[in-house]
Amino acid sequence: QVQLVESGGGLVQPGGSLRLSCTGSRSIGASNGVAWYRQAPGKQRELVAMITSSGYTNYVDSVKGRATISRDNAKNTVYLQMNSLKPEDTAVYYCKEMRSGIWGPGTQVTVSS
Repeated sequence: QVQLVESGGGLVQPGGSLRLSCTGSRSIGASNGVAWYRQAPGKQRELVAMITSSGYTNYVDSVKGRATISRDNAKNTVYLQMNSLKPEDTAVYYCKEMRSGIWGPGTQVTVSS
């Protein structure tokens, strides 16, 4: 089965940017797409953004205008570009392949001054 690994997280100041990567051990999202989720301490995991195999994208309202999800099929990678980061964006970010239901282990994003 596919393995997913997220990277690109870290500590960033409010207003800063990060680009998260989700790389698969094979081509990912070929059928149903790939989604990014996040889970903040004490909160439920929430869907942040998704991209289908045809390139359709969707975002949770709280990141619309600040986030861009994209894919590079040649690199088996889906990206999440996050701009104008806020402290409330602090969470562990996970990617999920929709067809298989496989999750990556997550990458921590901390937005703090």
